[in-house]
Amino acid sequence: MKTSKKVTIGILIFFIAIAVVIGGRTAIGKHFKKKFSKRPPPGVIVEIVKEKNFSQTIESYCTALSSQTISFKIKKNELTEPIKLGKNVKKGDVIAKLSSKNIIAPFAGKTGTRGISSSTLGTSSIMLTLDDSKNILCDLQIPEVFAGVLKKNLKVQAKFLAYKNKDYEGIIESVASRIDAQTRSILARAKIKNEDLEILPGSLLDIKLFYNEKKSLSVADTSIIFEDEKKYIYKVLDNNKIDKIQVVTGVRKDGNLEILKGLKENDKIVKEGLSRLSKGMTVKPIIN
Repeated sequence: MKTSKKVTIGILIFFIAIAVVIGGRTAIGKHFKKKFSKRPPPGVIVEIVKEKNFSQTIESYCTALSSQTISFKIKKNELTEPIKLGKNVKKGDVIAKLSSKNIIAPFAGKTGTRGISSSTLGTSSIMLTLDDSKNILCDLQIPEVFAGVLKKNLKVQAKFLAYKNKDYEGIIESVASRIDAQTRSILARAKIKNEDLEILPGSLLDIKLFYNEKKSLSVADTSIIFEDEKKYIYKVLDNNKIDKIQVVTGVRKDGNLEILKGLKENDKIVKEGLSRLSKGMTVKPIIN
C-alpha cells in the first residue's frame, strides 16, 4: 500500500509540473503578445505621386565650331600698331591698322591668331582670326535608327570638360535630308548657347539629345519591388494601411520611373523601407 501511494503521489506531482509549465508558457506568450501588439507602426518615408518631365536621350559628341568665323592674312611689316588679341569687338570696329588700310570687323566677336611660319608663306606673316562664339555650332552624326525621331528644335545639352559641372543648352538647328551610306548615320547641326564664351572653338563636347519629351506620373526608383517579370509598389491607404499594387513602368530619368499604369496623381506610396513591410500592415507615413 505504501509503495502504491508513493507512485500515485509521484504521478500527481508529474502532471502538476506539466500543468505549471504549460500554464507558465501560455501566460508568458499572452504577456509578450500583449506587449508587442502595442508596438507603434513602423515609420516609412512616403512620396506623393506627381507628374514630371520625361524624355529619351541620344548620346553623341562633336567638335565646337564658331557660329561665324573669318581669317585675315597680315604681313607683320604692314602693321602700324600691335593687334589687340583676345579682345571682344563690335561690328564695324577696327581690328588691325595697316600702312595701306584698316581691317574692319564684319561682325561682333573675339579676335585671335594662328601662328604661321615664314617658311610656309614665304614671308613673315600672321593669321588674324575673328570668331563669334556666343552661339556654338556642333555637327552630330546620329545613327540612322533614330532618323524617325530626329527633327528640328529638339533640345540638346552639352558638356565641356573644362567646366565639368556645367550644362550648356541648345537645340537642333537643322537635319540632313539623307543618310550617309558609309557611316549609316544622319547629320544634324546643333546650336548651343555660349554667352560667357567658355566653350572655345575646337573643343570636344559631349552631347545629349532629348526626344519623346512628355509629362507622366513619376515615382522614385527606390519604391519599386521586383518579382520575376512584374513590378509592385506599396500604396498607403487612408487608414495608413498599405496595399501592394502592380504597376507598369516606362522610361527612367534622374532616379525616377515613369508610371504608365497602376497609380494616379496624388496617390501616396512608400518610397523607402520596403524590406520590413508586407501587404495589410499599418505604417506611420513620413513625408520627406
